[in-house]
Amino acid sequence: MRDVLEELVAWWQAGESVALGTVVGTWKSAPRQPGASMLVGPGGEAVGSVSGGCVEGAVYQLGEEVIASGSPVLQRYGISDDEAMGVGLTCGGILDVFVERISPEDFPELGEVVADIEAGRPVAVATVTAHPDPTEVGRHLVVRPEGEPTAGSLGTDRLDDTVVDDARGMLAQGRTATLEYGPEGQRRGEGMRVFIASYAPRPRMLVFGAIDFAAAVARVGSFLGYRVTVCDARPVFATHSRFPDADEVIVKWPHKYVEEQVAQGALDPRTVACVLTHDPKFDVPLLEVLLGDDAPELAYVGAMGSRRTHDDRLARLRESGLTGEQLSRLRSPIGLDLGARTPEETAVSVAAEIIALRWGGLGDPLSETEGAIHRHG
Repeated sequence: MRDVLEELVAWWQAGESVALGTVVGTWKSAPRQPGASMLVGPGGEAVGSVSGGCVEGAVYQLGEEVIASGSPVLQRYGISDDEAMGVGLTCGGILDVFVERISPEDFPELGEVVADIEAGRPVAVATVTAHPDPTEVGRHLVVRPEGEPTAGSLGTDRLDDTVVDDARGMLAQGRTATLEYGPEGQRRGEGMRVFIASYAPRPRMLVFGAIDFAAAVARVGSFLGYRVTVCDARPVFATHSRFPDADEVIVKWPHKYVEEQVAQGALDPRTVACVLTHDPKFDVPLLEVLLGDDAPELAYVGAMGSRRTHDDRLARLRESGLTGEQLSRLRSPIGLDLGARTPEETAVSVAAEIIALRWGGLGDPLSETEGAIHRHG
């Protein structure tokens, strides 16, 4: 829903009814992940995508029917049948799309969900997508972290309590997925499916070293959806004018900044860190903190430098007391081997390594591999 939020909330605030199609399950080489959304607007507008073009026409038609009937539909799209001219995914994947009508009457809690998302507050939306009783399909429950209020209901207190507990765990991890329960919320039961969409704050990218490579990495990081922080101890270089794509520019010794962030609990397993200073007086104390026991294990820690710089850095880090297991988390020299030369090309190689590590990619040319293109993590 996040990718169509601006248009959705505008129509909702105007009291209009729209159809929201959301990917709630994928298998094989499905092109979009759970949570990808498409809208059918009150004037017939199409916004967003659920499959990159394969089944949008069918979802659009289904959306028009759902707006008229008010009855949500869970539809599966699989491999297309060329002979029968069937609607399907030419990539050979399978996806489930849940199409529901959204209006102030159908989803009165949407306004507060949007307020949370825009303010960067974690919030999850649980939606019943399948149930033995069709009248229960489409119910919503808004879930927030422990100690904060919920809104809406999926039908019973027992069910709400069960889903709240599961949704809070998923929200803490930034996970979005469909869970299956019994009709009364039995965890080992069957018959009811609940799609839990987590809207956690944007993951963070920390870029250390106010150099031209950092500006390019910050630009790519912002493009990928990260909240980018550039940090350097030198005020003459660490300026907003030099890093217009960064969300914040911090003038501070990098290791001191990370120590503060760790103490505040501001880093999480989705955070990526790019150490671009390749100067031991900055790198070593910073990596001691990033890879040490006090910091959470980050999604990615990469450090720039030649192989000679890398070997010297490893020796210094070993002397400082870091273990082999801790050092194994360091990606250095940073990036994939793309033959990059310019700052922009280097930023692409760094981004490619981050993406490959996240999804288990190998970095090989797809033309030289076999099997499924899309991996699911």
